[in-house]
Amino acid sequence: MTRPDAQPAASHFVDGAYVEDTSGDAIPVIYSATGETVATVHAATPEIIDRALDSATRAQTEWARTDPAERGRVLRRAADLLRARNRELSVLETLDTGKPLQETLVADAASGADALEYFGGLAVDVTGTTMRFGDDWAYTIRRPLGVCAGIGAWNYPTQIACWKAAPALATGNAMVFKPSETTPLCALKVAEILVEAGLPAGLFNVIQGAGEVGGRLTTDPRVAKVSLTGSVPTGRKVAAAAAGGMKHVTMELGGKSPILVFEDADIEDAVSGAINGNFYSSGQVCSNGTRVFVQEDVAEAFLDRLRVRLDGVRSGDPLDEATNFGPMTTQAQMEIVLRHLDTARAEGATIFAGGGRMARDGFWIEPTVLTDLTDDMTCVREEIFGPVMSVLTFSTEEEGVARANATEYGLSAGLFTRDLARAHRVAARLEAGTIWINQYNLTPAGMPFGGSKASGIGRENARMAMDHFTEAQSIYVGMGPVEASF
Repeated sequence: MTRPDAQPAASHFVDGAYVEDTSGDAIPVIYSATGETVATVHAATPEIIDRALDSATRAQTEWARTDPAERGRVLRRAADLLRARNRELSVLETLDTGKPLQETLVADAASGADALEYFGGLAVDVTGTTMRFGDDWAYTIRRPLGVCAGIGAWNYPTQIACWKAAPALATGNAMVFKPSETTPLCALKVAEILVEAGLPAGLFNVIQGAGEVGGRLTTDPRVAKVSLTGSVPTGRKVAAAAAGGMKHVTMELGGKSPILVFEDADIEDAVSGAINGNFYSSGQVCSNGTRVFVQEDVAEAFLDRLRVRLDGVRSGDPLDEATNFGPMTTQAQMEIVLRHLDTARAEGATIFAGGGRMARDGFWIEPTVLTDLTDDMTCVREEIFGPVMSVLTFSTEEEGVARANATEYGLSAGLFTRDLARAHRVAARLEAGTIWINQYNLTPAGMPFGGSKASGIGRENARMAMDHFTEAQSIYVGMGPVEASF
């Protein structure tokens, strides 16, 4: 299959146009299916960062005064453009990440369009409250924060850019977005499409770079808020740096999420949920349910069915729509996963399926299932971020919930049962920001998504996200004479 050209017009998109500055460090874009370099961009220099922040500061003032209905129309037009160009954007996402085209066609630009459409519709509905105090009264309004910095992860570059841009822009903010240095291409297209849809120049800028560039954005006094999607260690650093400037933060971080499969569950659905929660995007999803707790009476049936379903894996050219399992996005992440598998073996885990690197070019790891585990094993405690499922058994509901919660993380959790009373009872006891009952890893734009404990601060998506990009201003109205002591 002929591979399209992935080289962007320039490395950065600033003040409504592509901008190049080759004095920044070269960043190769590696197609992880083969290990080949398919494009090169350059890290933002201090001059590029200043241009982006200056243009965002200038443009935001006018944008905040723009009729919210017009702001919404711009976002909805951008959503239409993303959908119209879904295939070309999905191909670019596949080249950027290595994810199969079968997946990117439905899960990336499409979900980004959903977010732009959703927040475009809500732009006119940013409301306040009123209060009475005798004859006096007060009211609140929601004000945009100003210039926001968005820092993206490498697993969903188009979606994450849209998830951050849409509520920020709908509420009158500007954003300077830094994609991951390993997947830098897709956010540029989002910026280009937003301007084509009518977004004024400077309101959504994309600049490239690694941690140094992200650090400069986080600490710059022109930035009022930082929205990060990334790992827990990165989140801690960014949150600490932002706190020094009293900046608002939203942190969507990692997890070690549990899936509980009860004895009365539909086994086929439970296996499907575990596959989606471990092998979609080759396991590179922060909310993945990588600790699968199966009640003892159905553990054998679950594993038997899982073994059969794994025969359906089709790995190969990610641009072939028949491929349903792709490579790791980076060589570094592949090596991390392989080290985890070595540790799991050394600690006594059984390799039920997979367990190694595929014999081909690129960064491929087999879909892997580990059994004969204890909760203190490294593979059960630490986020692996690869196609590795840990299957454990439990006896009672009380035990299952307690073990599911025994983690520093709290991003997501899932459970499978036909007993609706138990489903809601258990969901209320699970310590996680997002819970799925008889489903896993669906994140519609209208549902808040985010973590508790070490997995994050704040929420992405839904009306709740708009509160994270605005702040309340209280206005007191005196209706009578002003009293004073002298």
